[in-house]
Amino acid sequence: MKTFLKIFTIAFIVFTLAMGAGVWTFSKMYQNPTSEGFENEPPVEIEDSRGEDTVAEKSELEKLVEESKRINVLLMGMEGPRTDTLILASFDPDNNNLDVISIPRDTYYPRKGYDFAEQKKLNAAYGNEGAKGTMEAVSSILGGIPIHNHVRISYTGVERIVDSLGGVKINIPMDMEYDDPYDTPPLSIRLQKGTQVLNGEQAIQFLRFRKNNDGSGYVQGDLGRMKAQQQFVKAAMEKALSFRLPVVANTAFKQIKTDMALPDILGLATGAVGMRRDNVRIYSLPGSATEEGISYFLHDPNASEEMMEQIYSKQ
Repeated sequence: MKTFLKIFTIAFIVFTLAMGAGVWTFSKMYQNPTSEGFENEPPVEIEDSRGEDTVAEKSELEKLVEESKRINVLLMGMEGPRTDTLILASFDPDNNNLDVISIPRDTYYPRKGYDFAEQKKLNAAYGNEGAKGTMEAVSSILGGIPIHNHVRISYTGVERIVDSLGGVKINIPMDMEYDDPYDTPPLSIRLQKGTQVLNGEQAIQFLRFRKNNDGSGYVQGDLGRMKAQQQFVKAAMEKALSFRLPVVANTAFKQIKTDMALPDILGLATGAVGMRRDNVRIYSLPGSATEEGISYFLHDPNASEEMMEQIYSKQ
């Protein structure tokens, strides 16, 4: 089965959790803990990715983490037993900043006892070790930062979320024409180059697009595709800030499973009152993709830690 759950859904879900205008929705849900679609799970506790033998000398990032009140939530888009999309959403309640970090699912992450090539990809961790293993893996990749909660979602809510926004305006960089009758569900993409407002069905096509029937596609391959998805995320977030947040949040929330308690979600939303679009920043995990053999994304540990230091030191 090809990838069909993309960055937009995940980033947008956590964004609605953090928006002050969504408090109305969460307040209703808090009054009715059995709201349709919402599934709360026991909290997941992850181990310190640095291990018990960590030297007492603390790194700059560790010091920043200790002084910070940031809340880090890992968002996982599921494709069967694997995570199709991974995004870390880091919310700073003191300064109302939301930092969204997209993490390639093919990130090279070898684990003891898992020797097959596909098992060395980050997206395989969930099938073997569940949410806890995935959270620990992402924590390790991002310099050992704490990950407090997780959110899981399937792709089925994407159309409804986009439609609840009244569509999303995006510039399509090329004509997109692709067919895969064997995909589940069968895939047929027909989008024309240019700026236009995509409805839910069209958004699915845009976010699922990898290449055309003739083999042409994004110049940078999956990295170019990820950048296009990030542009869509930004456009959707900006529109969500303008209006309809209660409706959008209500639609989105019916699609998720999380270990966050409803009072915590309500507190997060309340704390984000006053957030502006300028407070939202989107990052990509530093690194590069392999060009031969098995497709891996090789992250840059030093640059990744520097990125987290930048995020944690931001005022």
